[in-house]
Amino acid sequence: MKVLGIIPARGGSKGVPGKNIKPLAGKPLIVYTIETALASQLTDVVVSTDDDSIASVAREAGANVPFRRPAELSSDSARSIPVAQHALRFMEEANSVEYDATMLLQPTAPFRTVEDINRAVELLKASGADSVISVQDVEAFHPARMKYLEGDRLIDPPFGEAYENQSRQELPPMYIRNGAIYLTRRNVLLNNSYKGIDCRALIMPPERSVNIDTVHDFEYAEWVYTKYLA
Repeated sequence: MKVLGIIPARGGSKGVPGKNIKPLAGKPLIVYTIETALASQLTDVVVSTDDDSIASVAREAGANVPFRRPAELSSDSARSIPVAQHALRFMEEANSVEYDATMLLQPTAPFRTVEDINRAVELLKASGADSVISVQDVEAFHPARMKYLEGDRLIDPPFGEAYENQSRQELPPMYIRNGAIYLTRRNVLLNNSYKGIDCRALIMPPERSVNIDTVHDFEYAEWVYTKYLA
């Protein structure tokens, strides 16, 4: 199976300026994803960026950065599916190859492992599914415990607990995407979906599911790395 790894890394982050190359435990954030992807069984890995500084750091880490992402795919409102489609089409034309699937690897989820990537590919092969998406258990943040607000009044949703303060152990397990892996068959991606109809879960533990959007997330990621991964 030919799988193209796509690492999307635009410049211009508002929440954390220079986020994709900001040091995390002494290493630029994007380098975690590049090193893991290159050591995996992915056929090819490409970084899609509009930023010269990101491109330079990525190349120093051994990544292929063969194009600059177009401006219309680099705005705050740009969706990630067209970004992945652009990278796929460029690489197929440049290399005269047709990939079976793509794997979107966001730099903001730095702690996925080579094993996580390889397990996702093997699951896609074995299942024949449209996609594999990484998730983590919601644990204490179960949707059944959530509330609506009317002013400052708490309102139970229709999917709420069976009774007040129901224990977490009695609630059915639920999972949330952690942003680490989106593995999608080529035809599904080109039909504007990461998920398709048949999507399988790659369950990852909390310490590898950190997703960085804010300065606080960076601080938390530093703690997780030091505590569990260093």
